[in-house]
Amino acid sequence: MTKMTRRGFGALTLGTAAVAALGVRPAFAQQFVTILTGGTSGVYYPLGVAMSQIFGKVMLETKFTVQSTKASAENVNLLQAGRGELAFTQTDTLAQAYRGDAEVGFAKPLDKLRTVAVIYPNYIQIVASKASGIKSLADLKGKRVSVGAPKSGTELNARAVVKAAGLSYDDFAKTEYLPFAESVDLMKNNQLDATLQSAGLGVASLKDLSSSMEITVVPVPPEIVAKIGDPVYVNKIIPANTYTGQTEDVQTVATGNALATHSGVSADLVYLMTKAVFDNLDTLAAAHAAAKQIQLSKDATASAVPLHPGAERFYKEMKII
Repeated sequence: MTKMTRRGFGALTLGTAAVAALGVRPAFAQQFVTILTGGTSGVYYPLGVAMSQIFGKVMLETKFTVQSTKASAENVNLLQAGRGELAFTQTDTLAQAYRGDAEVGFAKPLDKLRTVAVIYPNYIQIVASKASGIKSLADLKGKRVSVGAPKSGTELNARAVVKAAGLSYDDFAKTEYLPFAESVDLMKNNQLDATLQSAGLGVASLKDLSSSMEITVVPVPPEIVAKIGDPVYVNKIIPANTYTGQTEDVQTVATGNALATHSGVSADLVYLMTKAVFDNLDTLAAAHAAAKQIQLSKDATASAVPLHPGAERFYKEMKII
């Protein structure tokens, strides 16, 4: 934590202690905060752990707990139900949930959702065993493919990409709905030909896979991205050597990742969490390389879901909005 951060939050902590000594809790004090993440082999979980440690040094009266989940879709449902205070989610899933997109599983709008920050890009990474012979999206036909945990953000991305490629899950020899680590285990045991994982670059599961067997990173060409027809899907490159044996850049598609909360969380608490995130980007980058792409800029506010008042206050102070 920087000296500026220590000074700024030191005053808050002293003020909190003084109020507590009088037997009165400050308005923002919330005894328990649950941070909703994803599978332990993904990117959300290590970043959530790092954030809990950062927050714990700032808000001494609050206990922060990190919960491993099935990620985006489950997280927004848990937020709506008040069973979490901060969550990682893909920006497309967040928008679909807020507007109530029944086609992807949100029967009614999750109207309590609020944005804290748009953080780093989520790359849709399709990785096949070299032995499978898969080199293109068309080659997935007749193969065994894992599309992510049921109704997770990854699985929603898989539906969009597969449909744009002119395929459906019925075209696969077998469709598995598994989290990242389980998908990798099946590939190692030759029970699966390919896995689609929507995550930050260098996700631990795919690093593990590429160090254990020869792989092919399957491209998602720009013409397929255009057919998805949703502006939250953008063309991106997976740089050469992101994974062992990947010697060339690979074209793919990406969405965004966001930190979200719900309208019932106090503005002061969300303000402090938002500030702590952007004051400690070096610490987050040390927890996972994907966090190196998080920046305090107008892009952090570019969400289809309204900002929480606490986050909005922070961005106004920083003259971002």
